[in-house]
Amino acid sequence: MADPEAVAEDLDALIDDLDYLPGHFHLEMQLNFEPRSPASLRARDLKLQRDGLQQELELAAAPQRTAVRHLLGTFAFYLEEVDEARELFLEVAREDPGNLNAWANLAHVYGRLGQEEEEEACAGRLASFMGLAADPNADGDPQLRAARCLAEQGYAHGFDVGCASPEEHARVLAAGIALYDKALSYGQQIPVEEKRGWYFTMATLFIRLDGIFLEQGSEEQKRLPTFNRTLALLRQVLKSPDPHHRALAWCYLGMLLERKDSFSTTPMGIHDCGFSGTDPLDCFGKAIEIAKDQPPILNRLAKIFHFLGKQDMAIGTCNMALDVLRDPELNWQAYCTRAKIHIRAYLHDLERVKMGLGGMPDRNHLACAKADLEEVVKVCPGLKTYLDIGQVYYYMGVDAMRELLAVDEAALNQALVFLAKAGESELGATLPELQLLRGKCLRIKGEEANAVACFKRVVELDDAGSSHTEGFGCLLEALLAQWSQAQLSDGELGHEVDVWLRCAQDKYPAARLRQELQRVWRGHTDEVLGLARALVDQGRLSLVRLLFDTMEHEGEGTAAPRGRRAFSF
Repeated sequence: MADPEAVAEDLDALIDDLDYLPGHFHLEMQLNFEPRSPASLRARDLKLQRDGLQQELELAAAPQRTAVRHLLGTFAFYLEEVDEARELFLEVAREDPGNLNAWANLAHVYGRLGQEEEEEACAGRLASFMGLAADPNADGDPQLRAARCLAEQGYAHGFDVGCASPEEHARVLAAGIALYDKALSYGQQIPVEEKRGWYFTMATLFIRLDGIFLEQGSEEQKRLPTFNRTLALLRQVLKSPDPHHRALAWCYLGMLLERKDSFSTTPMGIHDCGFSGTDPLDCFGKAIEIAKDQPPILNRLAKIFHFLGKQDMAIGTCNMALDVLRDPELNWQAYCTRAKIHIRAYLHDLERVKMGLGGMPDRNHLACAKADLEEVVKVCPGLKTYLDIGQVYYYMGVDAMRELLAVDEAALNQALVFLAKAGESELGATLPELQLLRGKCLRIKGEEANAVACFKRVVELDDAGSSHTEGFGCLLEALLAQWSQAQLSDGELGHEVDVWLRCAQDKYPAARLRQELQRVWRGHTDEVLGLARALVDQGRLSLVRLLFDTMEHEGEGTAAPRGRRAFSF
């Protein structure tokens, strides 16, 4: 019998010589690295990403469903749902016995469960299907299996969890694209339509990568290769008979053509691919025409238009989806997306009027959003719907210009009822958006102590590096209100401000934090000066210096919009 140590050494040497390694648990993704955030927050992010993946599974073409199930299994594993992960990987192995990632992932799961015989059996099957061991039952081309294995791994990089910066996210996206490139080099014999599915996902990754470059102000020469290659990929996807891929490809092409003006000269890829003179609106129109009788595709297009700020087009697309399928139980996505469009329109107008750039926001947007969400709540209530309708009732209950003034007590109470339902779920209790809304409702009702507890929870739940500082600003305002009402002593206020300001410094970018502090100082000058005197008396001079340093820098970055949190996550 072979020496186990020698076998292990031979296996390690073999792995080092491989051009690729099946499985998802070794990939260079943040998902596989030591988590930076507390376990509860990481679990929240994984569950939210998993919810999105479940919707991907509904739209995915047959070859891509395997990639989605692998990722669902990986998320289940990291959520300590190991039995669920095993079942998902076994399901893939039963449907596609030659799937390399299935056997590699199963071996990892069985290793975690301490089931050594099953782990070794999976490793043996993997070696056979990779062509590393003679096995008469391992029919098929190892090259094709390798290509599909790499494509499934590349797909996973579009759904990573835990990236702390745009640079980190860009590296993950680039790694996913590289895996697809390697898959194409192995997969010369892959069917054309399956390859078009790969091209579609690659184009999606490229567009997201170009978006990061655009936000960072990267040089044109860095963006051009990515931009031109994305056009070439989309040109191939437009030939697909799959209406989902073809419609979205036209939509993505319209997005790219709108970005051409961000270059000093028209990118050559536009001419090479035959898109010279093509109007982005025509592309969006073709996408809608292809999807006109298919609500799932129309709903996806509506979300993209909403993301792009094309709200009229998004509303029209939602309406088309509802004309085809009115039942809210079967087409809840259209109702929810249309409601989110109305909510965003109201908040956009609200921000403009506060900056002196427009008239009062149209409260009919809130009425429309409420009507749509109530249709969904009746038949398929859920966390996201409860949170969205809670937000609608909150804005219905407060004055547009003076948010601390209640105009409809019943609406505020209804908002709290829906937020309580949202908070009943394990996931809801970890959402800072929910705690922020609850705190704002309670503050208006005069329950300052309860509001303070909610705002503290917002700061605790926010991710490190988050730009959403509104919860911290509300916390400071609520503490100052308690102090001015003699509910807090000078010493208690000084201690609270000291503790939570230091916490905020560790949590939020310095520029965002300064902007939020300036907003609070401008609105509560007398209270802040009183706070400064109390801090001097307590000997907290470093904190006083920080406060006055913030006020001295007032005017820097004040034109930037406030980091209002998007509740429709």
